[in-house]
Amino acid sequence: MTGPVTTTGRPAAGAGAGLVVRGLTKRFGGVTAVDDASLECAPGEILVLMGPNGAGKSTLFGLISGFLRADAGTVHLDGKQINRMRPDRICALGLSRTFQITEDFGTLTVRQTLLSALHLRGGGSLAQRCEDLGARFGLDHVLDRSAESLNVADRKRLELARAYATGPRYLLLDEVGAGLTPREISGLATLIRDINGEGIAVIFVEHVMQLVRALADRVVVLDHGKVIATSAFHDIVNDQRVVNAYLGTRGHRAGA
Repeated sequence: MTGPVTTTGRPAAGAGAGLVVRGLTKRFGGVTAVDDASLECAPGEILVLMGPNGAGKSTLFGLISGFLRADAGTVHLDGKQINRMRPDRICALGLSRTFQITEDFGTLTVRQTLLSALHLRGGGSLAQRCEDLGARFGLDHVLDRSAESLNVADRKRLELARAYATGPRYLLLDEVGAGLTPREISGLATLIRDINGEGIAVIFVEHVMQLVRALADRVVVLDHGKVIATSAFHDIVNDQRVVNAYLGTRGHRAGA
């Protein structure tokens, strides 16, 4: 292997490979939600984005995926600048995402929702691929129910299945473990690891330590919009800057 590598031994993202974020900044009036943030995710890596509430994690996801326009900075996907593209164009290039608050298609059924995503990829029998996708993501029993009628766990799986159905090489997951039971989280971890095994890079925002511990190759920590640490999970939890961000210096809780 040549060139720089991550602490996990995976190739580091360079100018022509991976997701490369440089100096992203986003202001809402007088509030700087993301402040000169930079990170890299190599092809096939699992990267976790952590930080206290209000740290700018979901805003950063919005900037990367095209749902928000940055005030400064760049995002490159496998060497191509994408931060001024529409979300649908970014998705077509191989980056898809889920949302912290699940976004269903109202009265559309689960089957119709999955078919709409599969149509973007094209090829093969869409009907059969939809059945296969439903079975893989544990949705086969609700395929003909409306998406808005699902419980939390099924909504989370549908969001993940819909994003996966578009054929991404990079998958951004925003708090997919929120509201799930430990057993559901364990099943979700297995599913994400299986997806990653196909060579799909996974970048996820998460507070559920069970998922982070099970999956993370590396962890990036944000606080007040700034990247304050990047390392392996076992190093991150012992980093005093991270402890202070979550708990506050001398035990006082930091502002989010």
